[in-house]
Amino acid sequence: MLKIGEFSKLSMLTVKALRFYEKEGLLIPAHVDAWTGYRFYEASQLETAAAIKALRQLDFTVDEIRNHLNGLPLQEALAAKKIELQQRQQELSARISIINYLMEESEMKYQAVIKEIGETIVYSEERVLEKYSDVSMLVLGSATECRRLNPDIECVKPDYGFCEYLDGEHKERDMRVRYSQAVTKMGVGNERIQFRILPATKAICIYHKGAYDRLGEAYAYIYRYAAENGYEVADFHRECYIDGIWNKENVEDWLTEIQLPVR
Repeated sequence: MLKIGEFSKLSMLTVKALRFYEKEGLLIPAHVDAWTGYRFYEASQLETAAAIKALRQLDFTVDEIRNHLNGLPLQEALAAKKIELQQRQQELSARISIINYLMEESEMKYQAVIKEIGETIVYSEERVLEKYSDVSMLVLGSATECRRLNPDIECVKPDYGFCEYLDGEHKERDMRVRYSQAVTKMGVGNERIQFRILPATKAICIYHKGAYDRLGEAYAYIYRYAAENGYEVADFHRECYIDGIWNKENVEDWLTEIQLPVR
């Protein structure tokens, strides 16, 4: 058997780390001398030590490592960790985007354009979403349901779809969202899918490039522009997602058009 110092050298884990993993029940010495308290390890335990070290380098928590050592298949553990790290990567990219913006010497500029949006037939679905990232599920889900009800339905060209946030205040969770997609004709609806005709409207439109966390800057600009130029807000603002996580890896390349109906 190997003394703790020898085992430390071979496993490339510090003695302090070995004592910690022992305390956590991840790597318990094969033998502890009752008189001296010296700890001894079997050579076969080097494989467990190597697994712990590798998983720690992949940012596994002690509990996650324990689950794996207690029988959770490695592929399943790795798949779960991959999803977690991808989510964290998105969050970090958004934060870096904000830092880059704050480091810029000049203020971000938006170019407002007044558009005349003609009368449009749309199908819509309203749903309470737990979090903002669930918008993609709403978009895909409503399209699937509408297509099921109306197999021959066609979207207008160029494509025109948008989200409206219907709550009277900002909410971080459980927000009511309505997604609308312009189509060429009225169709069959149900309790989820509703067809309606949107009247022609004038809208102030701007493009926002970058993380959704910075959309507040765009809204500040567009509402200030409306007030300074004598426009009255006529309806909910519309968010049209042109480029996003589904086709752009870099958060800086995400492109959103904001349309503010006015009169």
